[in-house]
Amino acid sequence: MGEKKDYKNVWVFHHYATPPTMNGFTRPYNFAINMQNQGYKTTVFAASYLHFSDVNLIHDKKLFIEEDHSDVSFVFVNTPSSVKNTLARVKNMIAYYRKLFLVTKENSKKHGRPDAIIASSPHPLSLLAGIRIAKKFNVPCICEIRDLWPEAIFAFGKSKENSILGKILIAGEHWLYKRADALIFLKEGDKDYLIERNWTIDQGGEIDLSKSHYINNGVDIPSFNRQIENNALQDNDLHSGKFNVVYTGAIRPVNNVGNILDTAKLLNDNDNIQFLIYGDGNQLDYLKKRVIEEGLSNVKMKGYVDKKYMPYVLSKSSVNILNYSQTKYNWSRGNSSNKLFEYMASGKPIISTVKMGYSIIDKFDCGIELEESKPEELARAILKIKYMSEDQYNSLGQNARDGAKEYEYKKLTMKLVDVIESVGLKGSR
Repeated sequence: MGEKKDYKNVWVFHHYATPPTMNGFTRPYNFAINMQNQGYKTTVFAASYLHFSDVNLIHDKKLFIEEDHSDVSFVFVNTPSSVKNTLARVKNMIAYYRKLFLVTKENSKKHGRPDAIIASSPHPLSLLAGIRIAKKFNVPCICEIRDLWPEAIFAFGKSKENSILGKILIAGEHWLYKRADALIFLKEGDKDYLIERNWTIDQGGEIDLSKSHYINNGVDIPSFNRQIENNALQDNDLHSGKFNVVYTGAIRPVNNVGNILDTAKLLNDNDNIQFLIYGDGNQLDYLKKRVIEEGLSNVKMKGYVDKKYMPYVLSKSSVNILNYSQTKYNWSRGNSSNKLFEYMASGKPIISTVKMGYSIIDKFDCGIELEESKPEELARAILKIKYMSEDQYNSLGQNARDGAKEYEYKKLTMKLVDVIESVGLKGSR
């Protein structure tokens, strides 16, 4: 007889998951660290090709490699590069899905079977693998819905809902939701989607709404504060004494960063306001060219900066901008952006260029949401915050800091533990 296991073994399937030392999604790691004290051991199965860094952790024919990060096990599945085009990205997803079956089989022989599987949906094949592998081990599968992927595909015009492909995607989505033992949505309003589709049992459908849960992204506040102290960025613009309008994140069409440049042009005569843009993306070179050609002396395109410096950057801002396209995404169900909670943790006011449903900014009164994503509207909001009284300004910042506590990972972890316990750990099939 082997030694009795005194912990619950949770497997997480998340294609883009990484520890904090790498560039990717750290949500699984943040949960895993906090779940250790609740009697859970987490193994994260991720892709070896780090999509956000263009780095592959495996350079030979190994099926996978294992790494330990603060007692969180990471298994990186050998996947090819996805950087070239859409076809390469699809091949990358399929490779991750197909190899998961053999990788998890080998892992179970070495480290034991799972008690539950959490499958996250940067793409739906992760969910499909989770459901199929959970059935094999006779354990529950919790499906985490990061984005409503068919809806996002339709919003970006890559397929139409009424097309053959669209109908197949929706049918596949329904199949996954029906067979999941529990659903975790990252945006508060995403539960509404099940009702809009008439898929719930109360509407004559097949999906029990009570198995749907909401756990947003969040922030590790102690770690955030330590990074401010330990990772100061030597950037003269941050310490210029000017009113720093800061944007951090990807520079691509959905983020509509050109709108910030249009706004800066309207405020170019105000010598005390400067726009600091940190990030990389396929529009960076184009926007740098615009800054030069249009003589935007109040804009500094900083390019890529290691994420360990971001807390310090945000701590030196005057106002942080959540800048999105109004039309390229459905914001009515809320926002799960990691950036939002980092902005809040910095204790500075926030301006969002879109008005969100289930608005966290409105809930905690920590900034301004624009009715229209127009440069004139954004300029007015910036000036409103710049010239408000010190008490008003400090109140917005304190509200942001207090609101961030509601999304601290220790608190969110208890919600995840409740979901895991709700499905039981002996399987429901």
